Formats: sequence, structure tokens, C-alpha cells
Amino acid sequence: MEHRYSASRVVAVLGPTNTGKTHLAIDRMLGHASGMIGFPLRLLARENYDRICKLKGAGAVALVTGEERIMPPGARWFVCTVEAMPLDRRVEFLAVDEIQLCTDWERGHVFTDRLLNARGLSETMFLGAETMKPLIQRLIRDIEIITRPRFSSLTYTGPKKLSRLPRRSAIVAFSATDVYALAEQVRRTRGGCAVVLGALSPRARNAQVELYQTGEVDYMVATDAIGMGLNMDLDHVAFARISKFDGQSPRRLTAPEIAQIAGRAGRYMRDGSFGTLPEVGALDTDLIEAIETHRFDPIEAIHWRSTKLDFRTLDGLLRSLDAPPPHSALKRKREAEDHLTLQAMAKLPDVRDATTTSPRLKLLWDVCQIPDFRKSMAEAHVRLLQQIYGHLTARSGKLPDSWVQAQIARLDRSDGEIDQLSTRIAYIRTWTYISHRPEWLQNAGEWQEMTRGIEDRLSDALHEKLTQRFVDRRGAFLIKRLDGNETLLAGVTADGGVVVEGHPVGRLDGFIFSPDEDAVGLAAKQLLTAARRSLSLEITRRAALIATAGDEDFGLTADGTILWHYPVAKPVPLARLAPGPRWGQPGIDLLPSDLLEGEARSRVVDRLTRWVRAHLSDRLGPIQALREAELTGAARGLAFELAEAGGSLARAAVTIAVEKLTKADRSVLGKLGVRLGTETIYLDAVLKPQAIALKALLHSIANGHRPPLPAPAGPAVARDPQCQNDWYERLGFVVLGPRVVRADLVERLAQAVREKAAQGPFVADASLARLAHCNADDLPAVLAALGYRGRLDPATVAGEAGETSGDLRFTRRRRRPQRAPARPTPGVSYPDSPFAKLREMVLIP
Repeated sequence: MEHRYSASRVVAVLGPTNTGKTHLAIDRMLGHASGMIGFPLRLLARENYDRICKLKGAGAVALVTGEERIMPPGARWFVCTVEAMPLDRRVEFLAVDEIQLCTDWERGHVFTDRLLNARGLSETMFLGAETMKPLIQRLIRDIEIITRPRFSSLTYTGPKKLSRLPRRSAIVAFSATDVYALAEQVRRTRGGCAVVLGALSPRARNAQVELYQTGEVDYMVATDAIGMGLNMDLDHVAFARISKFDGQSPRRLTAPEIAQIAGRAGRYMRDGSFGTLPEVGALDTDLIEAIETHRFDPIEAIHWRSTKLDFRTLDGLLRSLDAPPPHSALKRKREAEDHLTLQAMAKLPDVRDATTTSPRLKLLWDVCQIPDFRKSMAEAHVRLLQQIYGHLTARSGKLPDSWVQAQIARLDRSDGEIDQLSTRIAYIRTWTYISHRPEWLQNAGEWQEMTRGIEDRLSDALHEKLTQRFVDRRGAFLIKRLDGNETLLAGVTADGGVVVEGHPVGRLDGFIFSPDEDAVGLAAKQLLTAARRSLSLEITRRAALIATAGDEDFGLTADGTILWHYPVAKPVPLARLAPGPRWGQPGIDLLPSDLLEGEARSRVVDRLTRWVRAHLSDRLGPIQALREAELTGAARGLAFELAEAGGSLARAAVTIAVEKLTKADRSVLGKLGVRLGTETIYLDAVLKPQAIALKALLHSIANGHRPPLPAPAGPAVARDPQCQNDWYERLGFVVLGPRVVRADLVERLAQAVREKAAQGPFVADASLARLAHCNADDLPAVLAALGYRGRLDPATVAGEAGETSGDLRFTRRRRRPQRAPARPTPGVSYPDSPFAKLREMVLIP
């Protein structure tokens, strides 16, 4: 299909929620001299407008929605709702978010028009679900497709009762009645919740989201309005219904729709989960798999409506709106709100009489596009549009100020209940839209300011009503106190308990606040928020204590946790060792805390880093001294290898380096604690139990082993088959058959064995077993690992077949090629077989 600016780059960035698509598009837009991006919601447009203003300045950014227009003279980047995008303005970059809404029954034809016709001069980008990929490729030649994976995983957790839902959960229903009923239940069982519906104004919706985001409530009850544009700290989404009324009839949600809503759980790199309430039951296995793997059937057709409208006659306009689509992937949009409104207006005689020219017909079409935010298509809305059209086609061509004032004034009331306030907000949003048509009003700016003020006041009143109804009364009182910066009675007891207004709400261990489960029913969420806010001075005080604490005030556990021996409480965990540039230089990860930040956090990290450095120097100082020693030649190379290995090496691995050592080299290395044995090279000082345990911890952390691999619990132990030989070697041990023996003890054993072997074949007696720290049964294998072979002395063999007496005699194994023994034939007796007479026995290591 042909498009304007077809030479520009057109790209579709597709993927599930939480893939960074919007962030990418904004970055790309700001890289161009000018740009425009369309969002599906006014709320999303405003949020991203504020974000871009912080980056580029308010004078360079415009906001264009149906109800709000901020148009600086020098604006270069335009943030819009999709319907309000000023496509007559040429920009270098253009993007449309949530392009899969081409399938939406009410608005899909608008998104399809942008897909087919909206282009940037240099680059065009469409963002949305991967289900659109085949269809986009059919409609747009040479489009570039980029798919992006979700940053985090989404996991199904099954049905759960409302009272068992985890904190930071959203419960989703699809009607105001269901939402309010569920919110009442959450208030009774969990102390309160935020409420989000599509009928809320952006201001009221933001206020409810803020109630949740600040932690004043830990639950949210919402419609599918959270499915787009609300990036919240949700961990879990629970569906109270999986069917909804779509404007035509009730239907079950599709898999992509469920995934879009469930995908609100878990943001960026944090995983999320989804499930249902027991009334819904478990989801189908195939549906769960599709959502978790983000694999859905591709979209086959999208809504379309002709943009080539005939404004010569009213009947011609109606016919052009019913024009057939030009492609099999497009289906004609029927019964759009503005189309239905035009049909209703066309039946009114005074409207037909006034529509005598093409400009009048275009005006009528503009009037029909005034949205009915009540979504009722009631006769009242048609009558309002009839009056507006009548005034605009009168001699003045403007809406009379007195008439507009009368329409608006009756809405400027903040009394009433939730439903009444919601209805007034819907009405005033319609007038806010009208106020942004300056050609229709005498003083459009004044009307814009007035309607916005009324909408804000109604939104604030609605937020307060929702909070009063669905948040515990004591919680509402605390919220007002917090908003007014009033002092709350809060403190921390000697054992770390946090008390607010006389109620225990949790514990503060170090810098980690843990809520108390028993606080439920006492305006728990608001009390917890108050506790967090009141702990800032305590956090600062503790950070100062740590910054000036002595080394003796800290400790390290076997799993790498750094403890602080807090003066008035038991030791508390602060951080954990983490992988660093090398095994002997670990990093530090503070334990997660939303209380410790800024300068206080930096002071704590700095002090713990210095303590870790001092602690390692105390336990493993000889290794560092070896690194820093002024050595040359072979001694320098040997010292480097020894330090990297953790203080011990097999002699065979560095034989050449050892042979090249001069007498002076050996003397210097000896002063540094290096022992040159016949079997191993080691640093004597790092073979102490504390040093070995610390090396085991550091090597485990450097290699990603959590929990750490165990260090040998003594000078010699049985070999653990789950640990590799090189693991023991790093710690200063040598694997000798079934035993693991510390390097210095191996040298003593090797020396004793050499002395015996010098006198000829010898018996492995109890003295060698004591040196090897093993029993008599393991000793032959230990000696075999040292290179000694045991044979039965033929002179001592006696007795009947299978019975032996005498001792094994050990000699140094000769280095010669081994020949494979002949394979015996089954059923044949061999008199000379070692199994028959045991005349020769060879121990193979």
C-alpha cells in the first residue's frame, strides 16, 4: 500500500509488556530534530510529556490530547493521544504506542489509520504486541521488525482467596459494581485498597495510584484500565472475572487481553505472578502456557474506516463512512460512536436544514466527534450536540458565553456520593474537550482554565470519597496527618521494635524494616507508611554509628553475611559479600532496604568496604604480602601463581619455576612464609583453620556458589565426591585417594615415607596412618596416591585357597609404560592368577 513519506525508515518494535518499547521510542524521538508520539491514553501522554519536559525543557515539548493542549511556539517534540495527533505537522520522527489496539472495537479504526498513513520524514516506529507481526508485514512493504523479550518472567500461581493474596496485588474486575464490592471486602480483610476504573478522571486515577505506590495501601482493585499505561510496583494480579461486556455483548477475555493485564505484575527485572480468585477457578493449562511464554495466535484482521470522506452532501458523507476496505486484512468499522452520532443527528430536521454547504458538513462531523465520556450514547448527549451545532451555525458562529456558563456552573459541585461525582466528572470532561476548540468560543483560554479547575476539584472530592469508603477510617486520618506533615508519635525500642501511635507495626533490624503481621486491623498500611517516614532520623543515626564503629563491631558469617554488633541489640545483618575483580577482592551488596539511601548509604558502604579489606588482610595477609613483594625472575612468577591459587600449589605444576630458583630467591620466599615441599608449594600462614574457612567462602562467592561449598573440617578428612580436586587444592589440601590431607601434613607424610622407602620395601605401619590421619584400610590408597606400590610378600603366603597371611610391602612405583593385562577366558582356571594364590597384588591409585 502507498504512503506519504514512503522513503523514511519504518520499523515495528513488538513484544509483551515490560520490554522497554516506550523508553526506546522516546529515546529515538529525542535523537531527531523533531518528533511526535501517540499514546492510547491521556494519562500516558501526560506522564511522558512531564518526563520529556524534564529532559528537554517545557518550551521544546507540546502536549496534544482531546482535553488538554500545551503548544509552546518553539515546540519540537509532540506528545499526544493517538486520536489527537496533528498529522498535518511534518516531523522527522513519528511513533504510535500499543498498535495492537487496531483490533479494539471502539477505537481500532483510528489506530489502523495511523498504521497505514502516519509517517515521519526520517523514521516511523510502531510499538505493540508481537501478534501484530504477520499482519503488519502484509500491509506495509519493507517494514523492519524488531522483537524484544520481556525483562522479567510472569508465573501463574493458581486460585487464591482474597484474604490470602500477597501484598502488592491488584484484583481485576470489569464493572464498577464488582470493583466496589471487591474493594469493600479488601477493606474489611486487609485494611484498605486503592480503586482504579476507566471512568475516573486522570487526576483521580493518579491520586488512587499514588495511594498504592506510596505503600499507604498494599492492594488495588481495578478494571482493565490498569492494562495500559499504569506502571506500578505490582507483584501479583488476581482476576475476579475473566469475562466482560465489550460494548456489544458479554464475552470471555482473550489470551492476549489476559496477558496484557497480568503483565502489569513485575516490572523491569522483578518477576511477577498472576492467578484468579476461587470463584473463577483455575485457568486452562494451554492458556497459562500461552501467557507465561507470550505466544499467541497472530491477529488476522483489524478495524478500518475510510479517511477519504465526502463532504459535499450529508448522505454522501454517510456513504463514504461505509466504504469497503481496500485489503483483505482490513474489516470495515461499524457503529463507531461518532458515526452513530452522525446518523442520529442526520435524522433531526433542523440539523439537515443547517447543513447546506461543505464547510457546514465538516463542522457537523467535528461536532459529532465530541466524546461522550459517560459512554451511554443517551439522547441527552445527542441533544447537547444538537444545541452546540445550532449555536455554531448561527450568525455569530460561536457558543454564547451565557449558555456555556449555565452548562458548566451546574457541574461545579463537590457534594454527593461516588456515582454522582463520577457522572459530573464525565460531563465536565466533555466541556474540557469543547474548550480546546478555540474557533468555537469567544475566550477559549478562560473556559479551559475554568473546566480544568472544576475537573480537578471534582477529582479531588472523588478521591477523598473513595479513600473514605475503601480505606480504614483511622488510615484516612493518618493520611491527612501525613499530608499535612504533622508529627506522629513513633519510635524504635531497644530490641528493634517499631511503634507508631502506641501500636507495634514491625521491626527495624539494621536498616531493614519488617512489617508486623499482627498490625492488620489497626489501619496497618497507613501505620506502616507512617513508620517508614518517621524512621529517617533513626536511619541517619545508625549510619553515623556504623561510620565511626571499630573493626571489632563487625563480623562475617559462614555464608558471607556481614554482621553489625549493634550496641543495644543482637548482631544484625547489613550486607553480603559479592563477586569482585578476583577471588581475594570481593565486592559488597547491601541487603535490600528502601530506607537507606543517599549520603547515609554511601557512608555505610564505605565503612563496610574498609572493614572487609582489614578483615581479609588480618586472615590472609601473607597472600597480599606475597603479591606486593619485590621479587624478580622465577621467584616473581612463582609468587604470582601461588597468590592467585590462594596460597598452595602442587609441586608438579610449577616444577620448572622451582628449579630455576636461585639460593637468594629461596631465601626471600622463605622469609615470606613460602614452603617448598616435594609434593606441594604452600604458604604456611594460610593453612590455619580460620584462613581456610575464609578462602573457601571467597572462592565460593567468586564462582557463584550459594550457599558456599564446605571447607574441610580438620587437617584431614574423607573426600567429598561432590567437590572437585581443584577445590581442595585452592584451600591448601591434597587429595590422596579417599582422603584429603592438608599440604603441610602431606609433606610430613611424604618425608616419613621416603625415609622408609630408602631402606627398601617397607610395611605401612600405624605411624604412617597417624601422619596421614587415616585408618589402616585407607592407608594403601593414600600411599598409592603418593606414588608407592604395595605387593604381598610371596614368602608370607600360606593356607588354603583364598586365605592369606603376611603384610603388604611398599616400594616406589617405577615410571614405565603399563601393559594391559590379558583378559581371562570365562570358565578356565589359571593357577598363576593373583586371585588364586595372591602371589602379587598391585594397588592402583
